[in-house]
Amino acid sequence: MRFVVTKPSAGAGVAGKARLGALYLGGGAAPPIETPALVVPTRRGLPSFISRDLLDRLPYPDSLLLHLSPIHFVECPSTRTIKNIGGVHQMVGLQDHFFIASPGDSVESLPEHEGTNKIGAAFETPSGRRLINPKDYMEIISSTRPNLWASLADEVPAWVTEKRNRLSIDRTLKWLDDCLSLDQEKGVSTLGAVVGGSNIENRKRCATEVSMRNVSGFYLGGFGLGESIEERSALLNAVTDILPEEKIRFVSRLGLPEEVLQGVAAGIDLFDSTYIYHLTLGGFALVFPLDLLGEAPEALLRNSSSDYTKINLHATIYRKDTSPIVDKCSCYTCQNHTRAYLNHLLNVHEMLAQILLEIHNTHHFLGFFRSIRQVLKQEKFELFRQRFMESRRVHLTEALS
Repeated sequence: MRFVVTKPSAGAGVAGKARLGALYLGGGAAPPIETPALVVPTRRGLPSFISRDLLDRLPYPDSLLLHLSPIHFVECPSTRTIKNIGGVHQMVGLQDHFFIASPGDSVESLPEHEGTNKIGAAFETPSGRRLINPKDYMEIISSTRPNLWASLADEVPAWVTEKRNRLSIDRTLKWLDDCLSLDQEKGVSTLGAVVGGSNIENRKRCATEVSMRNVSGFYLGGFGLGESIEERSALLNAVTDILPEEKIRFVSRLGLPEEVLQGVAAGIDLFDSTYIYHLTLGGFALVFPLDLLGEAPEALLRNSSSDYTKINLHATIYRKDTSPIVDKCSCYTCQNHTRAYLNHLLNVHEMLAQILLEIHNTHHFLGFFRSIRQVLKQEKFELFRQRFMESRRVHLTEALS
């Protein structure tokens, strides 16, 4: 793995830490993944509703980066079976894609801080609570063979006591050392976990300690677990102030568009989120404009609907709507189907609805990241962010009035 910062942060300022980078994960022929980037969520190696052949219809090479939760492989198939197959790439037939593994996701592998102890981290899974120690975790990592993997972490919500927060840091650092001692590659593909809850000093301490380890990047854990928007901004900046510039930074559970913009402003490179999954499951489609600098905010508001970011295709107003989800969208769904057809599929509970919706939502969200990279190149990121947030505030105000 090699990461290069292609456009360093500008320094002080609201968006001064936002930066561009390139992540090289494959051989010489593999294209670099430009950052900031979305790590497309998967369930045991594939997106929830997109089959292997349909993945090729997503934007290239943006869609090559996939998230993997090792906890999904705790029970079946066995680690020996996955290893004999040749790892998760071979198992799901995605040899040309890149997997980044982190301890859990927000769908079915939520960290359970009350069940965690000094032996290992507890996770709530479909088959009940499971305690995973570093040895178990590394066995899964060794068998699945992801391109990058985050160390086991004791992630706690914002409301835990100061004593429990400090304990989570001590455990996370110990588990990082245990994982590194069991790693045959000696940290070449390791993202060291940084935790600390909602306490800035604890976050700084953990970031300082992890930076001293032989890791290739950093996994910022414990976000999206109860902290406020204002707290999160200060916490992210406190951590990225300490982390070395030349190493990649990956954050989990910050998936709403405004949260992504907040993370980019703090200098985060990779984002894993189940936002797309939850939208698709609920019958929602992303519709917000990607070119926020091309029109005045008033025009954007006039041309948008619902809550500005998404529409609910269950609604009866789309029953006879023969337009695509988004005009001029190049995704397979918008090129071939209408809102009326998706409304019909959803209301008769046809799984094709989720397939077509996830194709569009993933395509659209990847386009959102592409727009972020473009405005960073143009040095107009803060204007882009202000326009997006302004539009969201106006819609929320109108909805409450």
